[in-house]
Amino acid sequence: MLDIRLIRNEPEQVARVLGRRGGAFDLEAVRTIDARRRELTNEVESRVAEMRKGSKEIGALKKKGAEDEVKAILEQNERLKEEIKTFEGDLAQAESQQQDILLGLPNLPHETTPDGSSDEDNRVERVWGEKPKFDFEPKAHDDLGADLGILDMKRAVKIAGARFALYRGAGARLERALINFMLDLHTTEHGYTEWLPPFMVNPQSMTGTGQLPKFEEDLFKVDEGQFYLIPTAEVPVTNIHREEILDGRELPLKYTAYTPCFRSEAGSYGQDTRGLIRQHQFNKVELVKFSAPGTSYDELEALTANAEEVLKRLGLHYRVVTLCAGDLGFSAAKTYDIEVWVPSQDTFREISSCSNFEDFQARRAQIRFRADPGSKPEFVHTLNGSGLAVGRTVVAILENFQQKDGSVVIPEALRPHMGGMEAIRPD
Repeated sequence: MLDIRLIRNEPEQVARVLGRRGGAFDLEAVRTIDARRRELTNEVESRVAEMRKGSKEIGALKKKGAEDEVKAILEQNERLKEEIKTFEGDLAQAESQQQDILLGLPNLPHETTPDGSSDEDNRVERVWGEKPKFDFEPKAHDDLGADLGILDMKRAVKIAGARFALYRGAGARLERALINFMLDLHTTEHGYTEWLPPFMVNPQSMTGTGQLPKFEEDLFKVDEGQFYLIPTAEVPVTNIHREEILDGRELPLKYTAYTPCFRSEAGSYGQDTRGLIRQHQFNKVELVKFSAPGTSYDELEALTANAEEVLKRLGLHYRVVTLCAGDLGFSAAKTYDIEVWVPSQDTFREISSCSNFEDFQARRAQIRFRADPGSKPEFVHTLNGSGLAVGRTVVAILENFQQKDGSVVIPEALRPHMGGMEAIRPD
């Protein structure tokens, strides 16, 4: 959520920066309701002060026997109470209206986020590794999975419907091995603390990280919206510290978590209908950081490098791109997408988005810190990124390491988590 003081004091600047995202944003409505809210606040506070002043005078007046004056003050206080009640009702309505508008405004793009309107304008920062060379016609991962007997998409449809997967045998073990490999790497070498959070959260948690109210159609509701299935571990892990004041001397806090993720994929019908690329349910290992504002962009670089290291250890060809302002997610100020090479599609596909949200989420979730015990609380900066999306990593391994005989070589770094298995072969 944006700082209302920034919109109040620098509306032209805010409008200019928001305009980099494309579209129009009604800041005048925010400023109008903000002015009304401040006016109502003053009305309430002035009447409260008047009541207190009168109440203080009653004792002395009673001692003097000035009963008529005491009666007048009591009548006045009753009138003031009614006026306060009316103004407080109007104030609550104004605050609610202001909150609704602010919750619908996206974050301001960082100055280093490039201009642009779509993914075609994203900037390639670096490329690692090389495309695999095949002396045969490579298969798509879902065909490979079916031939190897490790993916059964037809039975998944029977069990649940489209956009679900059913892993079998070495396929299930590969998914589990990747989760363990990623968690072990991030906790033992990258310094993250592992969490295992709830897979359902309340509406306040979804609001805190920016999924509600704007993206409600993308979420799966449980019990008429009392709970939501999480779209990513970012939601429960970021909300661990909702409405808390952290010790700034302990920042940055670095957390990682494995969770399944649940997404309705609203508006994506007809896209990636085959295989594991776009699922209603998929596994992911997430990286989340809580940082002091002055170092959050250094932490973004480090977080992105941590996610990249997974692909390097697995030997998978990838690139890193900086998203342009028009392709930026709602809550992000700056985002790096890590894209892995998918041979069957002859293109790179996103496998991780690493973002700095600055104080946008922290302001919504009221996550603050004190730089030292006596200092005034400030909002932290929150960051997160996939470390990595597990299903898409399976896709990349199957397609990039497939062999002419139909087998798939297991990357060496993953073999200890696969019981020493060197390759997955047809049954």
